[in-house]
Formats: sequence, C-alpha cells, structure tokens
Amino acid sequence: MPRQTTFAKPGEVQPRWHSVDAEGKVLGRMATGIATVLMGKHRPEYTPHVECGDFVVVTNAGKVVLTGRKAEQKMYKTYSGYPGGQRERSYGTLLETRPELVIEQAVRRMLPKNRLGRKMIRKLKVYAGTDHPHHAQCPEPLSV
Repeated sequence: MPRQTTFAKPGEVQPRWHSVDAEGKVLGRMATGIATVLMGKHRPEYTPHVECGDFVVVTNAGKVVLTGRKAEQKMYKTYSGYPGGQRERSYGTLLETRPELVIEQAVRRMLPKNRLGRKMIRKLKVYAGTDHPHHAQCPEPLSV
C-alpha cells in the first residue's frame, strides 16, 4: 500500500513574497500571522523539518499599536555580559527610536529556537517607513 503522506524535500518548495502594512495593527496579533507564514504553516505541503516558509516584507513598522499600557510598562532588556551591562528600555521609547527591532523580536520569539528558526527569521524584512527595496519580487499583500 503506498504511503499517502508526502513530505517536502529541501529545495522543492519555491518561496513566495508577501507584504504587510503594520499601520494600526496590534503587535502580537500581527506577529503571530507573520510567524505562521515564515514557518510555512499556511501551505498544504508544510513539513516541520524543512524550510518551506515565505518571505515577508513589513512596512510602516513605526505605526504598530500596543494595547493597554504596554508602551509604558513593558520593558525591553538587553545584557552585554559585563557587570552593570544590563539595559532596560520601555517599548514606547523603543518604538520611537528603533521600530524595526520591536517587530523582529516579537516574531523571532514565536519561531523555533534552532537552526531552522534562524533561517526563517532571515526571510523577514522590516522597514520603518513605506519604502522598501523589494518591489522587483512583486510581494502580494498579506492580510494578518
């Protein structure tokens, strides 16, 4: 009896390009949709151990919305490894200075924590404004 489940092989799946306009979107809800597309779970040929996700271009990253009082209360922490090297910034100030980082970190934490996850995050392109250099790939709009 032939096996009915087919698994995608590496290199078989051709990635597509999607674009997301982050203006007025809630950060977490948008990040879950983007992470799903990066992993390839929206495709029928999804295979967990093969990179079968698509590219995602996010524009207007500075206009993403945080619900409640998260902009003031939620903190972004970094540690340099040296004594006294821990830095804390609120997400409100981070949205003003580096809005790309907010979306990248939210999506990165939803991806697998392994080699495959590191490959997937490279397919995410985030830009603070409306312009991006990926017009030649003809990204199709993604409703998140």
